[in-house]
Amino acid sequence: MLENKNNRTELRDLGEFGLIEQIKSRTELKNAGSVKGIGDDAAVIDCGGKLCVVSTDMLVEGVHFDLAYCPLRHLGYKAVVVNLSDIFAMNAVPQQITVSIGVSNRFSLEAIEAFYEGVYLACEHYEVDLVGGDTSSSAGGFIISVTAIGYAEKDQLVYRDTAAEHDLICVTGDLGAAYLGLQVLEREKSVYKDNPRIQPDLSGYDYIIERQLKPEARWDIIERLKENGIKPTSMIDISDGLASELIHICRASGTGCAIYEDKIPVDPATHSAAADFNLNATVCALSGGEDYELLFTVKLADLEKIKKIKDISLIGHITEKAQGMFMVTDAGASVQLTAQGWDAFLNKGDPRE
Repeated sequence: MLENKNNRTELRDLGEFGLIEQIKSRTELKNAGSVKGIGDDAAVIDCGGKLCVVSTDMLVEGVHFDLAYCPLRHLGYKAVVVNLSDIFAMNAVPQQITVSIGVSNRFSLEAIEAFYEGVYLACEHYEVDLVGGDTSSSAGGFIISVTAIGYAEKDQLVYRDTAAEHDLICVTGDLGAAYLGLQVLEREKSVYKDNPRIQPDLSGYDYIIERQLKPEARWDIIERLKENGIKPTSMIDISDGLASELIHICRASGTGCAIYEDKIPVDPATHSAAADFNLNATVCALSGGEDYELLFTVKLADLEKIKKIKDISLIGHITEKAQGMFMVTDAGASVQLTAQGWDAFLNKGDPRE
């Protein structure tokens, strides 16, 4: 049936999260084994013992990555990591992945082998098995779909809708680096396009470029939390920016939040690069995305335990819903948090334009 052009909703008007909510609103779970459907980092399925956690991500050339500066080996590694990060965000342990690709005839066997070298390296590092997938031709470009499968005991799973008032808000690692790495790569690409004889100047940007091209999932933090007897009250991975992910937790949990600018972890290399581009490092941390760190909440009673774990920053606390979602700036002003991170249907090229 032809589409009625007079009754058409543009995806760019709806946005990625709006589309997800539209699909979710018409999705009904009917099988007893379907524990958790659309709306978290991963779906949860009761397999008759441990719970099975499943996450799928798609990466599309020209939308999620640019082969002008993204080596295929790095792309294979990253494609796996971004899926495993979702499994860790459920406090589960990944064990298997499937990888499906669509490729055009401009790719050679050697190019695909380079991509899979990265996949195999990630599988080895995170101790997961590649158990299947699919291959197809593509009319243009490179399309990647990875599904990660993990497992957890029922009482160990953590969702994003279970934060409570007075919980502490924590984040791992540092934020904003991946976005600044992207800015450097895009700048050097533009310079090269204008004059191919000029070689890229990436000196001094090693850390932020690595955070963009070869991120790591924080399975180390999951292990440390368990070792210290801490179960987060809610958790999500930071793929779309700190502000966007925190808003996801608060809306799902029916709460508000207060975070503090001076507590948000930003690496010196990120501060330096932000200055080079006349950007605010805090804004990059809030809205940049692709850091793949973990954002989680814990009970106030776990404060002393959290302080003992390296590479975790306490950045604020959960409030009642009526108080809203705010960041207290270095100047003492309260600024409402807004979701300005990556949206596949609103942005093309630079995912934060």
